[in-house]
Amino acid sequence: MSATLPQKAISSLLLPVGLIAALSAAVVIQSGMIRFGSSALVEPPVITVEAGTFLYRQPGEFYRSGFAVDGPKAQETITHPLSIMKFQVSTLDYDACADDGACPARESATPSRADLPATGISHDDATAYAKWLSDQTGSIWRLPDDRELAFAAAEDFPDDALGVDADSGNPALRWLADYEREAARKRSRDPQPLPYGSFGENGHGLADFAGNVWEWTSTCNRRVDLANNGAASAVETCGVYIAAGKHRAPLSSFIRDPKSGGCAVGVPPDHVGFRLVKDTRWYAPFLSSIGIL
Repeated sequence: MSATLPQKAISSLLLPVGLIAALSAAVVIQSGMIRFGSSALVEPPVITVEAGTFLYRQPGEFYRSGFAVDGPKAQETITHPLSIMKFQVSTLDYDACADDGACPARESATPSRADLPATGISHDDATAYAKWLSDQTGSIWRLPDDRELAFAAAEDFPDDALGVDADSGNPALRWLADYEREAARKRSRDPQPLPYGSFGENGHGLADFAGNVWEWTSTCNRRVDLANNGAASAVETCGVYIAAGKHRAPLSSFIRDPKSGGCAVGVPPDHVGFRLVKDTRWYAPFLSSIGIL
């Protein structure tokens, strides 16, 4: 009897110790978060832009007295370091998500390569990929908003200004300026997405922005009517998101090939793909868990 009790006591102690050991072997610590599994996806390279203030032309369609006008510029401040993918998401990486059943397959016929940006990607597809990558790596990945992308792209980010005096009452000037801009956009189109590095890097080290692949953002398109007294009224459309490249283009969230239709305003992008922000804020996991990110 006396020999049996210590045996039971030892057995009861060994069980939780064994469970802890088994769990320890299955737990992977990555980017400050715990995830289960013996392996993790290698995270893509990012560049980090330190917090700062910059001049930013507001996104959307701006009108005064029924005529298109330039969106206003304003000082904007990014209050925390911004970590964003150096390159756009590749065909190889996106196809891994599709093979895993977490993303719809691409419609583009481009090959699956580690150095070729994925195109033929809708906003919905990009959002699904961000969730999958977050689950795979234990980090929080999301689409940048237009302001963040402008901050990272810096000198490469397009200025959508028509260049017409905002006080001009001559509609012909605005029409001509818009026509010239649209004609210039048509002349710049390239037939295929090109490999990484084809369009160089900006001062922050961000590669290939404003090449022939436009990039999805999480910013909803909006129409803003400006009154002469400075007041403004805005209508936001969150089924239409802004993609940015050589110019901004509002696109419906389900559009994969903008050249086939569905571009809300102006000349459609050549190709549409995306890159993601790695959200390193300490509270990002909480925001993600409640569906804000």
